[in-house]
Amino acid sequence: MSDQDNSVNTNTRVLKTYQEARLQNIENLRKLVVDAAATLLQEEGPEAVTVRKVAQKMDCSTKIIYSLFVNKEGLAQQLYLEGCKLLANEFERTPQAADPAQHLLNLGETFWQFGQRYSSYYKLMFGGAFADFKPDEESMHGTVTAMRQLLTVVSNAQERGLIPGQYDTESVVSIVWASLHGVIHLYMGGHLGDVQSAYAVYKQTLSLISRSLLPDHNA
Repeated sequence: MSDQDNSVNTNTRVLKTYQEARLQNIENLRKLVVDAAATLLQEEGPEAVTVRKVAQKMDCSTKIIYSLFVNKEGLAQQLYLEGCKLLANEFERTPQAADPAQHLLNLGETFWQFGQRYSSYYKLMFGGAFADFKPDEESMHGTVTAMRQLLTVVSNAQERGLIPGQYDTESVVSIVWASLHGVIHLYMGGHLGDVQSAYAVYKQTLSLISRSLLPDHNA
């Protein structure tokens, strides 16, 4: 290698200070702990996510977990934000539809499938699985980001005059979300029978919402 090549490599090498390297290592460790907690959440449910069990899975002391997240609620917040990312990704992959009513139905289907595929995350985020955890401002912002696709389809339909203008976008989204969540929550609580029966109620609820919001775009 020539002296010129060595000079180029030296000039382009990114140097980190001790503090930067330490912060990066802490962030990497936090991510590993969240991954371990997420595995417990998915495999064993919210009740399995304790500081002690996460420490056992990481083969470290509980003191390390507490130093990174302060308490169980701090860890729960990170899991909440992970759930928001998962939900946002699911919505992003939802098939697009030019017809707003069909797009709304597609998003509703995605929300049901998220509740089935990631039921433990769903219970943590929307079902009060961690009794002492209350979403803070950052968590709520994550929820809004996750629901961006629903906000967009409602907003676009309003701008086109397809949805009556007496409600603002956030109110319409809250009505849709609350109605669909209500069915999923009742099902998870054992009030709607088996999954097929609950899904039928969910589909009927979604259809009623779509027809009430977009009466001219439903058969």
